[in-house]
Amino acid sequence: MRVFSAMMMPLLLTVSAAAQEVEVTDNPIADIVDETETEIGGGVASYYGNELAGNRTASGERFDPGQLTAAHRSLPFGSMVRVTNTSNGDSVVVRINDRGPFSRGRVIDVSHAAAREIGMQRSGTARVKLALLNDD
Repeated sequence: MRVFSAMMMPLLLTVSAAAQEVEVTDNPIADIVDETETEIGGGVASYYGNELAGNRTASGERFDPGQLTAAHRSLPFGSMVRVTNTSNGDSVVVRINDRGPFSRGRVIDVSHAAAREIGMQRSGTARVKLALLNDD
C-alpha cells in the first residue's frame, strides 16, 4: 500500500498543479462581436408584406417572409447586417437578398420575421441602426 501511495502522490500533485494553472478570464465573445461589426448608418426601416411571398428577389431566390432577410440598395447579396430598433434596443441579423427599399427616406426593407424580432410589425416602420457583420 505504501508503494502505491508513493507512486500516486506525484501524479496527484501534477494534476493539482495543472488545475491551479487554469486562469479564468472574461468571456471574449462580446468583444469579438463588437470588433466584427461595422456601423453603416441608420434611418427608417420598413418591412415586406406577406403578399410578396414566393416572388423572386433581385438575387433570384424566392421571397419567404419567415426567413430573416432584407433588401438594401447597395450592399452585396449575402451580406449579413444587424438591424437594431433604436426605440426598444431589439436587434436581428438579416441576410441581404434583394434590392430596395424604393420608398423615399427608407434605408432597409426587412422580412416579416425580422420585423417581428425587432418589434416593428404593428407600426410597419421603425428607426434603426445598421451594422455590417464582417467575415473575420
